[in-house]
Amino acid sequence: MHDDEVAVWVSNAAKAFKAAKDLDQLKSARLAHAGDKSPLALASRGLGALSPDEKARFGKIVGDAKAAIASALASVTTELEAARDSKILLEEIVDVTLPSNRLHRGGLHPISIMMNEISDFFIEQGFTVEEGPEMESGWLNFDALNMPADHPARTVQDTFFLEPVESGIVLRTQTSPVQIRTMLTSQPPIYIISPGRTFRADELDATHSPVFHQVEGLVIDREITMAHLKGTLDHFAQAMFGPDVTTRLRPSFFPFTEPSAEVDVFFNNRWIEWGGCGMVNPKVLTTCGIDIEIYSGFAFGMGIERTLMVRHGLTDMHDIVEGDLRFTRQFGVGL
Repeated sequence: MHDDEVAVWVSNAAKAFKAAKDLDQLKSARLAHAGDKSPLALASRGLGALSPDEKARFGKIVGDAKAAIASALASVTTELEAARDSKILLEEIVDVTLPSNRLHRGGLHPISIMMNEISDFFIEQGFTVEEGPEMESGWLNFDALNMPADHPARTVQDTFFLEPVESGIVLRTQTSPVQIRTMLTSQPPIYIISPGRTFRADELDATHSPVFHQVEGLVIDREITMAHLKGTLDHFAQAMFGPDVTTRLRPSFFPFTEPSAEVDVFFNNRWIEWGGCGMVNPKVLTTCGIDIEIYSGFAFGMGIERTLMVRHGLTDMHDIVEGDLRFTRQFGVGL
């Protein structure tokens, strides 16, 4: 190995790098002139057989040669990579006019859309939206609502009791406990709705489900009458079913309200039962610490699944609960 020979290796490597037209050709040139089988690599492995003085001198020559070849390689690599990127920008153009295959966007379930619509309507009327736990004490779910211990709704045929049964904890059968919680912790005037999920021991069929949704409303203020209740229900029904819908109240009985009524709506040329309502029973107000000499109030409750089914002409609860996208896509994303 001579000094001139190493200089030739460096020169040949630089020429080969410069001659490369693309990165593939540069890779071949690099393997030939800087790879494990290149003359410079073989010379580097042969340094071990030289004397100490020769090893020191030729080691420096080889090191300088490797540095020169690496510098030349880096310079040409930068140029060819820039040329490749420019070519890609010119040739790989995306035609934004071509049709695309997009996956269906995710969205809200029709029940969630309905709950949001109902909440928006009442917020516009000055109500607030209150929520509560789905596991509720029996006292809040039954006793505070004036349901006696022998009331049929308190049996295992209607209610899910959590073990141990002695704990008195149930899966709430209505969202009315939210109203009790609000009256116990707030001072009138109270204007709230309480939408949410409820549970009853029903079999899933065309019109029933063991898990369903309700929205209940509560108003407590001075001089509240049935006229205020009727007006509120009229506006609510028109928001849900259209401006031409009418409502009627039929006498009924609920422990929570007195007097009580069933709410019907005249929709699609027939009367349809929609929910229950009435003036809050004075016993309930007294239990919650509200002075019945000053305040009165009304309450109402509607099933959200029922509202959805009536408004859109649905006939089978299975469509709502089974999560078939062919059903839910009809209602849009709801965002």
